Amino acid sequence: MSKSSTFGRGIDRRTFLKVGASVAAAAPLWGLPIRRASAADFSYKLATGQDPKHPVNVRAQQACDKIRAATGGKLDIKVFPANQLGSDTDLLSQVRSGGVEFFNQASSVLATLAPAAGIVNTGFAFPDYDTVWKAMDGDLGAYVRAQIEKTGIVTVSRVWDNGFRQISSSTRVIKQPGDLKGFKIRVPQAPMLTSLFTALGAGPSPINFNELYSALQTGVVEGQENPLPIIATTRLYEVQKSISLTSHVWDGYWILGNRRAWERLPADMRAIVTREFEAAGLLQRADIAKLNGSLRNDLKAKGINIVEVDRQPFRDALRKTSFYSDWKGKYGEQGWNLLEKYSGKLV
Repeated sequence: MSKSSTFGRGIDRRTFLKVGASVAAAAPLWGLPIRRASAADFSYKLATGQDPKHPVNVRAQQACDKIRAATGGKLDIKVFPANQLGSDTDLLSQVRSGGVEFFNQASSVLATLAPAAGIVNTGFAFPDYDTVWKAMDGDLGAYVRAQIEKTGIVTVSRVWDNGFRQISSSTRVIKQPGDLKGFKIRVPQAPMLTSLFTALGAGPSPINFNELYSALQTGVVEGQENPLPIIATTRLYEVQKSISLTSHVWDGYWILGNRRAWERLPADMRAIVTREFEAAGLLQRADIAKLNGSLRNDLKAKGINIVEVDRQPFRDALRKTSFYSDWKGKYGEQGWNLLEKYSGKLV
């Protein structure tokens, strides 16, 4: 689990409230005239794992409001944030069965159902956001979407941003590959991340996200890895001393739909849904980029040592192992060639 539904005090809540306010100011949608029918022709649910003030939910809510307006109230999509309708794995089952019509899911977790979704999480593949968006809005993204849809669910828009993952520690500063030797680090239930840290000589421990704070506090693990917004919103900085900006893995959020529910919608209504979720996704990407910048300063102000890292030595260290060749074998030539089209040669 790499998403949070809990807000702490101070840094995270103030920051996210500020982002929420700026988002609303930039794109005021609440005053849109909406022609409501006595009851919607289609009443659907969108489940997410993030707090209501997270940019994912701010933008999703705005998209749903615009969809309602554009369809004259005929399609009403209600957002259920903070895992209100179940855990990630529960919701993945529900969106497949039709218990929920739409669900926001990270690639790293979606890979348990659609393995090809995890190719975007390949360690140290993407050097920056420019490369990420060229890939995900280009041929690699199209390939991943096609593989996801083979599982029976649909992707209703281009991918949204979860962010680059960073390493935090309570015991040592991580600045080069050798610093990870024997480092006890929590990872989510994601084979790519376990494989990555094993290859770099660390000791990865899959631990449920709701147990992470306690595991760090009691020393069960020395560190963890997550995007900065997650580290902030769950107050993980309270039990860590440094954050190394390794950006070792990028992850995205997919808006997934139940195929039967999707196909029940008229074609023009589906076009509206895709249009509004794609527009909202682009705004959410900008929100996360802005938030990442502000959080660096906020975390420094909290006394956290923010460590700039040269990522190339980590990529070089992985090349000396079987990490890239093993994953190339699992993903196959087609997917791997598309990844390397953007990342450069990995194997």
